[in-house]
Amino acid sequence: MSLVATLICNPANPALDSTVVDGARAILPSAGAPQWLFDEVAVDIPFEGPIPFEGRDVRTIENRLREARGDLPIDIVVQPRAARRKKLFLADMDSTMIGQECIDELADFVGLKPHVAAITERAMRGEIEFEPALRERVALLKGMPVSVVEEVLKKRITPTPGGRELVMTMRAHGAWTCLISGGFTLFTKAVAEAIGFQENRANQLLTRDGQLVGEVREPILGRAAKLATLIELRESFDLDEIDTLVTGDGANDLGMIQAAGLGVAYHAKPAVAAAAAARIDHGDLTALLYAQGYRRDEFVEG
Repeated sequence: MSLVATLICNPANPALDSTVVDGARAILPSAGAPQWLFDEVAVDIPFEGPIPFEGRDVRTIENRLREARGDLPIDIVVQPRAARRKKLFLADMDSTMIGQECIDELADFVGLKPHVAAITERAMRGEIEFEPALRERVALLKGMPVSVVEEVLKKRITPTPGGRELVMTMRAHGAWTCLISGGFTLFTKAVAEAIGFQENRANQLLTRDGQLVGEVREPILGRAAKLATLIELRESFDLDEIDTLVTGDGANDLGMIQAAGLGVAYHAKPAVAAAAAARIDHGDLTALLYAQGYRRDEFVEG
């Protein structure tokens, strides 16, 4: 079976050279010539694997490559070479496409960020159920002016590096892109527009007279709804599972990550990174383009 191992660095911290590549090739069975996607940052190494090639084979090869990599800040993605360029992209928002958790930033305006952030962290690690944790945190925001959302968006929210290049490059090659969040539409609409997503889905905070009422519209969009969205969009575009790319960082993302053709845990919680088929621990979001075999000169910036 034709496979490829992609070695990827953060562009801000390149660490790839011929010594690293040669070491990786020595581990891979029937390794072909390396194909540089971006000098010192990303390289494909094609190789041949057994048929059938199963998930445990991927993990074995990845683990060997990681051992050889040592402490170098290099991510490794191993996958079949066929259908690498995906036609549907679903992405989590908080701590994935942006660097913050929006609800934690809202809570800071009422002096409750440490308390709310602790609940958020436990929910994202899968230690507590997402839905009741969200209701508990939203209740603490009761009475907050809706106008605070604009202030948070302007002063607190920063897009993750590489996100717009990722979305716009995939769109330029015909993919449908959807931002999906267990957060709130008040944020996803603005973030999706800024980054370039064609669609966004999230929870709706209830308001009255310009203030948050401390409740979220039911049913809550959580892990099950994220997975259902992936299946719905895949079927609506008549795509196969292998045609889909999903990324996220928290426990409520794991269902859709595991059901994707390429499911990527992005700078994720330990349990999520351990369970996902692929993980990016060092790179920025352009790593998801390199994982699809895009060269740096194919990226769309606008």
